[in-house]
Amino acid sequence: MNNANTRSQLDPAAQRQATLKTLEQDPFDVLVIGGGIVGTGVARDAAMRGLRVALVEQHDFSFGTSSRSSRLLHGGLRYLAQGRIGLVHEASVEKKVVHHIAPHLADPLPFIFPTYRGNKDWVLWQLKIGVKIYDLLCGGRNLGKSTWHRPQDILRRVPGLVAVNLTGGVRYYDGFTNDSRLALDTLRSAAAQGATVINYCRYRDAKRNGHWECQVEDVLTGRTFPVRACAVVNATGPWADGLPHSTVKLRATKGIHLVVEHGRAPVTETVVMTEGKRILFMIPWGERTIIGTTDTDYQGSLDDVRADTEDVAYVLRVANLFFPNSQLTTRDVISAWAGLRPLVADPSGKPSDVSRAHEIHNPEPGWWDVAGGKLTTYRLMAEQTVDQIVRKLKKLKGTAVAVAPCRTAREPLLPPSETAGVSALTPPPFERGPVEHYVRREWAVHLDDVMVRRTSWHWYHRDAASKAAQVAEWMGELLGWPPETRQAELERYTRMWGASY
Repeated sequence: MNNANTRSQLDPAAQRQATLKTLEQDPFDVLVIGGGIVGTGVARDAAMRGLRVALVEQHDFSFGTSSRSSRLLHGGLRYLAQGRIGLVHEASVEKKVVHHIAPHLADPLPFIFPTYRGNKDWVLWQLKIGVKIYDLLCGGRNLGKSTWHRPQDILRRVPGLVAVNLTGGVRYYDGFTNDSRLALDTLRSAAAQGATVINYCRYRDAKRNGHWECQVEDVLTGRTFPVRACAVVNATGPWADGLPHSTVKLRATKGIHLVVEHGRAPVTETVVMTEGKRILFMIPWGERTIIGTTDTDYQGSLDDVRADTEDVAYVLRVANLFFPNSQLTTRDVISAWAGLRPLVADPSGKPSDVSRAHEIHNPEPGWWDVAGGKLTTYRLMAEQTVDQIVRKLKKLKGTAVAVAPCRTAREPLLPPSETAGVSALTPPPFERGPVEHYVRREWAVHLDDVMVRRTSWHWYHRDAASKAAQVAEWMGELLGWPPETRQAELERYTRMWGASY
């Protein structure tokens, strides 16, 4: 290996410049706009089929919804209650696929769903039938076998749960993941298959003249340059209906989650809490517990979504109704994240009633809008999108496309050697080694890229601010930041993430 290649591998600035140069060269088969879970899934699938693929993201990879979910791989017991059998079956199969291709990011997770006298929305006998159907919709082989339990069994499994009017409950299985790590590892897999990927590059506009010529802005320098592609995929999540050429109509709803010390909410299995038809979860996460979520319409900035005091109060109130001895307050909240669900528009009904199904549209030659869906079904959404693109590419006059079949449901994202110590369900140890990996091999540009998305240290540690100062020192040494840049990065991190709500 020559010195130039060695530098391009080890110097992040050189890597970025080489990527920018590649983007401006010969046309790509597919340009993906959006580096969330769906966009990274499309890039991986297309690259594995032998297509020449590029992906651009205006912020950091997994900046939006893909790093602010409930971190669950689930068919959706609530969707089953709404009669959306097809959606539940689709997601139930896909959660097992993710468990196969990313075992380091998909643990089977038991759920306890207690039932209470007087709650007409969630009745024990109906849930007994429901969880058995749930197992069958996984092909009869869920991540674990569902069971039902008497009140004393539920209280033994969930100490501290309110016992008044408890009629029993069911226990069923879904999966637990790390949403941002899943997106990043999917992207690393895409890059290993030859995809050209870059963050902090914003799609501005496009025109079609036999192929698409897209104007893309390097956010770090302000320079605009063209990227040519035969096909363009709009996979920008909540931003999808704001892109030039997009035909997407979305209804964005906000969901928030709180993180508390596990000792303050010591559940060993996820507990389902209800308020009417709404479902909230108390999810064990290493030394922490995640509590959420809400589901409310959202009209604010897509770039700065936050949990407000009303959101936090609501989640704490429900948690304290089910665990009255805990008496959780805002002082117990280590962090709180808020994300948007990019639901296909339906102006009627409550936010929680809007379908989580996805839609793929091809409104112009070579342009695809991918909207809706959920974390669990990202791989299937990508497969269906690339299937459509391949069919159209093969019809283009004078275009010879040799395309391999889809393999994304069978082949692991990455070998264990590529994930050990840097990608897991819980944050890595707080030390320099992982930071160096994220800078050298995972496109980390800003301080919050590491603190928030690649490690979850920001969400996990109460002293995140002091840890951020140390990470800024490590990143400064690796990236050659002068003192003023390190200070600017700390100020940026504090401005964007310093106050969770």
